[in-house]
Amino acid sequence: QDNGFEQFIINYCNEKLQQVFILMTLKEEQEEYVREGIQWTPVEFFDNSIICNLIENSKCGILAMLDEECLRPGVVNEDTFLIKLNQLFATHKHYESKETQNARHVMDASLPPQCFRIHHYAGKVTYNVTGFIEKNNDLLFRDLSQAMWAAQHTLLRSLFPEGDPQRVSLKLPPTAGFQFKASVATLMKNLYSKNPNYIRYRPWEGAPALSLVPAGPPQPTAALPRCIKPNETKTAMLFTPELVLAQIRYLGLMENVRVRRAGYAFRQLYGLFLERYKMLSPRTWPRWAGSDREGAEVLLAELAFPPEELAFGHTKIFIRSPHTLFDLERRRQERVAQLATLIQKTFRGWRCRTQYQLMRKSQIIISAWFRGHM
Repeated sequence: QDNGFEQFIINYCNEKLQQVFILMTLKEEQEEYVREGIQWTPVEFFDNSIICNLIENSKCGILAMLDEECLRPGVVNEDTFLIKLNQLFATHKHYESKETQNARHVMDASLPPQCFRIHHYAGKVTYNVTGFIEKNNDLLFRDLSQAMWAAQHTLLRSLFPEGDPQRVSLKLPPTAGFQFKASVATLMKNLYSKNPNYIRYRPWEGAPALSLVPAGPPQPTAALPRCIKPNETKTAMLFTPELVLAQIRYLGLMENVRVRRAGYAFRQLYGLFLERYKMLSPRTWPRWAGSDREGAEVLLAELAFPPEELAFGHTKIFIRSPHTLFDLERRRQERVAQLATLIQKTFRGWRCRTQYQLMRKSQIIISAWFRGHM
């Protein structure tokens, strides 16, 4: 199937979202183990930065070459654009066209002459360059803006201020590819400023939950959902294993599962961990005088968890399996109930003693007055 300019732009955005997923859930996950001094065997995964650079490089990316063809004087058509791509990416392992295949002595009837193919993270996609230049110039929007301004309607003029002939700039208008690239860059900046809720545990909530939110107060989060299409016919209760497996591989979820199995489901700063669970050991409750790390080590030694379940980093405690974390939470809830009962018992005893002492004092006063008047 030949895809046009619109699908090329959509796939570029998907590639950038996959890059966020890789950086935030795979690369950052493994780098944290290195920073914390945890013994770790790196898990190999495909980093799609090379594909993103192929498309968006400001000097020699596909979008930059497309803008250059749209803005240069003279006869401009898709053939010159494709020739330029073939010259730039003749040896790029994620780019191919009929010309590059001929240079490599590769016979492939599925790739037409007017097309190029990119090896995306999700597989190979063929793009037909026909219409690329016209759609990238985006002349329709410019003409539409001027037409809306000419209507002399207040609302339309407020929606299309760039149609005002008094504000026409001598600068060439931005291309559709440039505008989309800028929008994607803004989106990426927004996502990178958030904490993705994907793998870790929220320590301030009551019940354990797996999400990638760090310890401490709640912070802005960005969801990274990975959607799986169960079948091609959109039929309920139909699950096609081959289709689902292919999507899992394309989305990079296999690497993520390997990282999660080899890594630790929970990590938290020693101080916050000790503050939450110190009630589980008489040696750390109610106050611990030593360092936070020493307190966490003493606490976990008293709870007798298997050594392979724990790892002590420079600043954080790491727990491998959710089962261990759930056991910690269960013990904490039981201890909280015991402490609540102790507080209630102490308060009720104090109240009863105070009330008895008051009644006893009143009885003595009443008896003394009664005897005095007999």
